[in-house]
Amino acid sequence: MRVGLVTIGDELLAGETVNTNGAWLAEQLAERSVRVERIVVVPDRIEDIAEVVDDYRQRYDAVITTGGIGPTHDDVTMRAVAEAFDVSLERNQAALEWIESHHGYTREDLTEETADIPRGARMIPNQEGVAPGCVLANVYVLPGVPEEMKAMFGEVATDFSGESIHVETVYAAEPESALLDRIEAVGERFDVTVGSYPGENVRLKLSGNDIGTVSAAAGWLRERVESPDETGD
Repeated sequence: MRVGLVTIGDELLAGETVNTNGAWLAEQLAERSVRVERIVVVPDRIEDIAEVVDDYRQRYDAVITTGGIGPTHDDVTMRAVAEAFDVSLERNQAALEWIESHHGYTREDLTEETADIPRGARMIPNQEGVAPGCVLANVYVLPGVPEEMKAMFGEVATDFSGESIHVETVYAAEPESALLDRIEAVGERFDVTVGSYPGENVRLKLSGNDIGTVSAAAGWLRERVESPDETGD
């Protein structure tokens, strides 16, 4: 399963808020063997959000957006997702009933558009806040407030799964640039993905769907790199 993450907010682009939502979701999805292909930050602008959502929903198995839901002037994500699907926004009866029964608000208390989601979408209840999220086809619309986002992701987490990914790590006491030939060779020889992470020793992360292939690739690579033990580290 391949997923694109769309994190929304002018404050993210201005550096006023750290994008912890993207990192947290990527970690949660990786634990479910789901591959995150893109994490993008877009402003609170309908046309920008709609363009990215429309592109990603066709490119990936699922799209998750965070941020920009609610009744304030810069909460435009629901409208943008509706535009991406060419549908209207509608007052959602299930959302109204949830808010009334779980948060004690009457319909008259709610700001206009609080319970509006795109036509045909399924409401996701907000356990930690008021404004609901939704699922429309393969697009999941979640809040930007981390506590609300995490709780709402828990409502749909079982929708996300993939083939088991096996990982082995090889450490090399060589400069990263000196390892390029062997990194390329192991990727060509075995059906694995290789990530290279510099540090005191270079960390080579090999991952793939078949545990035997990953183990063989790691063994092949260990025989061909200078290990930290060999240098006395």
